[in-house]
Amino acid sequence: MKKLLLSILIVGSATFANAQKSEVADAKKKWNIFAFAGISQAYDKKMTALNDGLVNTDKAIANEKSKDLPEAWVYRSLFASAIAITDTVSEANSLAKQKIAEEAIVKAKALDTKNADKDNIATAEINIRNAVFGRGMRAYKSKDYPTALNVFEQMIVFNPQDTAMYLNAGVTAKLVKNYPKAIGHFKKVISLNSPDSRALYAEIIDMTLRELKDTVAGLAEVKAALVKFPEDGDFIGTETDIYIAKGDIAKSQESLSKLIAKDPNKAVYHYLMGGTYYKQALNMQDERKKIDSKKVKEFNAATAKMTELIDQSLPFYKKSLEIDPKFVPSLETLKQIYAFKNDTANYEDIKKRLDAIPAN
Repeated sequence: MKKLLLSILIVGSATFANAQKSEVADAKKKWNIFAFAGISQAYDKKMTALNDGLVNTDKAIANEKSKDLPEAWVYRSLFASAIAITDTVSEANSLAKQKIAEEAIVKAKALDTKNADKDNIATAEINIRNAVFGRGMRAYKSKDYPTALNVFEQMIVFNPQDTAMYLNAGVTAKLVKNYPKAIGHFKKVISLNSPDSRALYAEIIDMTLRELKDTVAGLAEVKAALVKFPEDGDFIGTETDIYIAKGDIAKSQESLSKLIAKDPNKAVYHYLMGGTYYKQALNMQDERKKIDSKKVKEFNAATAKMTELIDQSLPFYKKSLEIDPKFVPSLETLKQIYAFKNDTANYEDIKKRLDAIPAN
């Protein structure tokens, strides 16, 4: 009787072990079916199929006989990661399944010593990255920018060379007014030789000067931009503006004089040199507005200084038009100057030339 009972126990134990291994086989079968047809299924059917497969792996890893089978953890990572990316309804469930997938991947890698399942493990890792990115994009579209920023920075950890994620993080950081962080992310994009470097330098300079109001750092950013784009008129112009604001006109004119000497046939350089005088005139105009109308002598002195500065700017604007008769910035500025001087003939001539230029 005892011998018969022992035989029954042995057979029963083997049957139970095989049953647990069949959970792995069922999980594998269900994954293959899902991989073949699941993408085209309706949301509810996909979620049901994925959860059913995950239940098989729950049972497999709960048993001593199958808990160390690499495939039990591999398919667990696949099902859990697929749920994480598929479940766009419950962020909490998506995150919970992502955690399960991450833990399963660690276990699968440790057990899969022969790398037999490396492709499936890689698929699970890609699923996780896509799940994270999906949550970030949903947060961004719903204008939950702090969450989106956090997600995009998680994506950077997955791939530190992904310029798109640094760019996403920079844009989102700017939206939450975290300008230092936005600048840091944009600089990283530039360091990775992005074709958008010129536009990103412009963003960095604008945030530094306009939002952080840091002229010293702003000038440093302009100089960094000019190393990469030495002939960019906007960056040169911004550098000129900073020097003018600091009262260091000589420094600005020295820099522009070198550029003109190097390439005298660039209209933009002459235009910018004219600006070193004209912008001083505009600043003088602002100061003149503050003068009491009764102080005629002071008012007239300011007007005379304005006129002197404007007259000093004219040869440079005219030179730029000799080089390029359709250089709009110079035409626009001369139009303002001739209006100030009440020079109707030249004003009408410049206006006519501007009107003849097709709008972009």
